[in-house]
Amino acid sequence: MLAEAIELQNTAVTQLYEKLNGKDEITFRAPTGSGKTHMMADLMNRVLGKNKDVVFLVSSLSKSDLARQNFNKFCQYSAEGEFSQLKPYLISSEIAGEERLFIPMGLNVYLLPRDLYKQGGRLMQGAMESFLQNITFAEAFGGCGKKIYLIKDECHVATNNLDNLSKTYFSKIINFSATPQLKRGQNPDVEISDDEAVQAKLIKHIELGDDSATVADAIEKYESIKESYRNLLGVNPCLIIQISNKDKADFEWNNIILPELNKAEHQDLKWMLIVDDPKKCETNDVFKAKKIPVARWKDYAKDNAAAIDIIIFKMVISEGWDIPRACMLYQIRDTKSKQLDEQVMGRVRRNPRLLDFETLSKEAQQLAMTAWIWGIMPESGKKVFRVKLWDEPTDITNVLKLRTTRLKRLDKKDDFYIAKYLSSQPKVSCYGSIFELYRKLKKADFAIKEMCYSYSNNISKWFEFTEHLEGISAESNKFICDYSQSMEIVKDEIGKDHVVSFPVESQYVDNGNYLNISDWVWRRVDGQNKFAFDSDAERTWANIIKDLVSDDIDGQKIGKRIQVGKRNPKAGNITLFGEEPEKVETANKYLWGKNYPYNSTIKYEYCLGAVHSSYPDFIMQDRFNRIHLFEVKSLNPSKAMPAVFDSLEYKLKLEELKRCYKQASLLTGYIFYLPIFRDDVWRIMRLQNGNEDALTEEQFKNFIRIRP
Repeated sequence: MLAEAIELQNTAVTQLYEKLNGKDEITFRAPTGSGKTHMMADLMNRVLGKNKDVVFLVSSLSKSDLARQNFNKFCQYSAEGEFSQLKPYLISSEIAGEERLFIPMGLNVYLLPRDLYKQGGRLMQGAMESFLQNITFAEAFGGCGKKIYLIKDECHVATNNLDNLSKTYFSKIINFSATPQLKRGQNPDVEISDDEAVQAKLIKHIELGDDSATVADAIEKYESIKESYRNLLGVNPCLIIQISNKDKADFEWNNIILPELNKAEHQDLKWMLIVDDPKKCETNDVFKAKKIPVARWKDYAKDNAAAIDIIIFKMVISEGWDIPRACMLYQIRDTKSKQLDEQVMGRVRRNPRLLDFETLSKEAQQLAMTAWIWGIMPESGKKVFRVKLWDEPTDITNVLKLRTTRLKRLDKKDDFYIAKYLSSQPKVSCYGSIFELYRKLKKADFAIKEMCYSYSNNISKWFEFTEHLEGISAESNKFICDYSQSMEIVKDEIGKDHVVSFPVESQYVDNGNYLNISDWVWRRVDGQNKFAFDSDAERTWANIIKDLVSDDIDGQKIGKRIQVGKRNPKAGNITLFGEEPEKVETANKYLWGKNYPYNSTIKYEYCLGAVHSSYPDFIMQDRFNRIHLFEVKSLNPSKAMPAVFDSLEYKLKLEELKRCYKQASLLTGYIFYLPIFRDDVWRIMRLQNGNEDALTEEQFKNFIRIRP
């Protein structure tokens, strides 16, 4: 699992823990697939580790058995020692012969399927309230004298009966959801955005299909990637088709989908239709012939190696059924609910190779991180726009060439040998538990794990390595964080500097903060010049560069310009008169642009607890052929971004980026900048030739204008 993903989850849990100390109710928003169950367990484990007088009640949807799914996960985390404080219990009505449901005491995490506590349910007959009283009443009155923290998993779904008890029994309420119900102008207390989760490789980015695409188009796309998915990822991909409920569903199934599946060219595809009535579920696999229960169909379909290619849903699959191998979603039904759409999209956005993503090839990583979706607009109407570089007659990638840096791992250090290091350590007379040592190794950095398995050609060496894991990790961190030793230029296979440029094609999410730009490296595929930026600070800085590159000094523009073009779609077709149309329409463009992370290889590694990659926001080449890289930061609080800049994590990251850019500037000869926007004023840190200095906006502009 990538360090960025671990850090993102850990930071979110830390913020939740801190917020919980100051508020009685908090809301956490994170996209489906980002690891909410894991983060929930982490939060409970931290609280229980500090306060033995707390008991958690986790209210989960009973649809798709989400409560049991969470219970099994919590048991696994506890048994493996990852979150050892958890003692979970699943509240269930499956206790025969009892008039009143009994809930045992003495555990600290109780999972409640929401539908058990509804009007007429057995818990409503007094069992639930009796249980809550036993926990919260003082010991003098026969109770346990403990506090109950209520976690509402998928809190966007109403839990009225529990809410009625909140003031009496619950000391804290923690809301978890990908789509929390918030009042106008209200923001989650803690949030992992979709962009952050995609960047950390927790969830896939979305490629939206054409609005006019049919089911046949979606199946054709599935067929086109199926073999690559199997060969590169070892995973059988899955296309999900969601149809309407009630009467429209029968028409869609019988007249749109089934005729397509019955075509000769699709006879190799395995499919299943899942509806709310098990008797009406259909499949062309062996499940029905062998009279296997539908619940078993669904369990089978989740596995990465499952042979089911297409799953058609009549019922809502918004929660509880995780299918990481699902990578395509075609929606026929019109939900008219953005909240529901977001939940359904989460089904195809999970990373199917999250735990070992680092081991995949670049091509495999790109495939694993792509979700194709038709018929839904993500995140409250935000669109994804595709962009391409201007190319002919002069390719931008042939002119703008950059070197990047990476951090060497400990085993690449010139004077470090793992065998020599281990021989110098005190001998261990008795090795610890293999299970405990394995748990520690599992949490270690990927490079450490790789070093372990490279060194350990027998079980004795494995024990020797893992017994000294903390010392090796400390040595590794010490070396990697010393950029003067660990940072190096990325090399190619034959040892030459590996140069990169902007990706030929990328995309961005429409986050507002618009700016019209027609003379940089990018062109929108739809032909528009309106580009959106992640923040107001980014947009403002883009406008500064846009104006600066076109400044005329001594008869020359400040920005480097090259001639680019766009291929005429009629090029290559001979006309009636034997003439060939002109191949390109040419224009001059400035050599600067946004470094869109999707497909980008312009990155520089730094160390902050683990190795991370920095993708500078903007790249520019000036008329003197100097390369300028900008990582824009804002210290202005807003609704979209609360005032997090005062946090220790934010300050540490800024300092580490400065250290990284200092050394990178020394190795590459490029000029790095950290423009920081606060109260409408720019404070610009310039890192050049290993040195750091602070500039005002005007000083920066003058520096760019003057010949070096």
